[in-house]
Order: sequence, then C-alpha cells, then structure tokens
Amino acid sequence: MSADLLALYDVDERFSATYPDSRREELPALVRHVDLVGTSSAVIYSRLTPESMDTAIAEQVAYFASLGHDFEWKAYAHDQPPDLAAHLAAHGFAAEETEAILVLDLQTTHPAPEAPSRVRRITRREELGDLVTVKERVYTKDVKRLVDRLTFELEHVPDAISLYVAYQNGAPAACGWIRFPTSSAFASLWGGSTVPEARGRGLYTDLLSVRVQEAIGRGFRYLTIDASSMSRPIVERRGFRVLTFATPWMWFTRAPQGG
Repeated sequence: MSADLLALYDVDERFSATYPDSRREELPALVRHVDLVGTSSAVIYSRLTPESMDTAIAEQVAYFASLGHDFEWKAYAHDQPPDLAAHLAAHGFAAEETEAILVLDLQTTHPAPEAPSRVRRITRREELGDLVTVKERVYTKDVKRLVDRLTFELEHVPDAISLYVAYQNGAPAACGWIRFPTSSAFASLWGGSTVPEARGRGLYTDLLSVRVQEAIGRGFRYLTIDASSMSRPIVERRGFRVLTFATPWMWFTRAPQGG
C-alpha cells in the first residue's frame, strides 16, 4: 500500500473522523472522542513527541477519569514516537489483540451479481433481536452496550449505517454491519461474527459481498476493515490489502460513573 493512501486514511478515518454517538475534541497533538451514549471513549489519533508523550498520556487518563469513562487509545504501527506502546503500558493500559487494517479499492472491484438470499438487512430497532442472538452466541456475554449504540445510530443516522444478518436453516447465524461517513473516502466494515456451528459455510463471505456491493453502489472509493486473525484471510481473498496494523490499548477507570 502506498504512503499516500496511508496518509489519506490517517486524515479521513482518524484525524477528521466524527461519530454520531461521540463528541470529537481536537487537541494540539491528538484527537479524542467522548462517548455520548455510554462510558467508553477513545483516542484515535496522536502525533506526540518523546518530550510530550508521558504528559499527554497522563492528561488523557485524568480527563477520562474525571468523566468516569473507560477509554481506548488506538496505537497504529506508524504512530510516533515509535515507543508509544511501551509508554501506554507504563501508564497502566492493557493491550488487546493487534488488528490488521486492510483496505479494498472499490474502483477495481466488481459487485456481486445479486445479494445472497440468506442475508437480510436490519432497519428497525425491533429487528435487532436476531443480531443480538448471534452476538450473544459468539461472545457469551451481555451485549446491551452494543445494542444501545446500534439503536442510537439507527434512530439518529439511519443512512450512515447498514446492519445485516445471515441465516442458516431459518435461524440467525452470522451478522455484520457497514458504516458510511459523510466526509471520508472510506466506508468501513464492523461486527462480523458467525456462531461456531455455522463457520466455514460461507456466511461471513455472503455478508462481506453484500456490504462490498452496497459500498460500491453508494460511490465510495475505498472500503476498510480492522481485521482479526480469523477474518483477515477471508477478506484478503476478496482483494483487501494490509495498510497498517493497530493495537487497542485499554484504560479502565475506577472512578464513579458520571459525566
């Protein structure tokens, strides 16, 4: 992938990105997003110096602690300084699995001839039950926060998100969604999950094809995904190429919930 494409990604998907469920706050050397629906905020862009790094990290910890928010600092492989991750760890952040950031050039991609019949789009809050069923089967935990966030998006920006569920023998077996920002060259894939007994049967690929087709139809130039080690081989077979890597570093506050 070219340096120009990486720079475009940094501008569109990190520095300038806005989300309906958060408040973007631009500081001199970083951009943070304050959660307006729950208490899970984020720092998604930073350009620090060795001299300013520890102060900036401590300031964000103090800020989100004052709100009672947990937050994710998403550190990319090309972020500066190169030892940012070590300093996040020293401040008490915990690393999650590193993700590959992959991009598909939609101008060189042909849409599928027709949408798979076993994939259905979810358009109303009342229809979210099938998606919840998949997520609870995959993660075996309460997904209320996720449902609250998706409900908020469906009600406030319905044209900016499309949610899909794939079915096997009439039962919900896989899900995924796609977001369409208003000022970015990149649409983005999220939430791809398949229940254990339905894996390897093409459901994830069907969901991928439907979302690629919609992104092409909406006129986006690129499609991006933060891929786990499980989903990366599938999307690479579809033509996605690695742009960079990112590691979510999590900080959990013990302050009372509020703000």
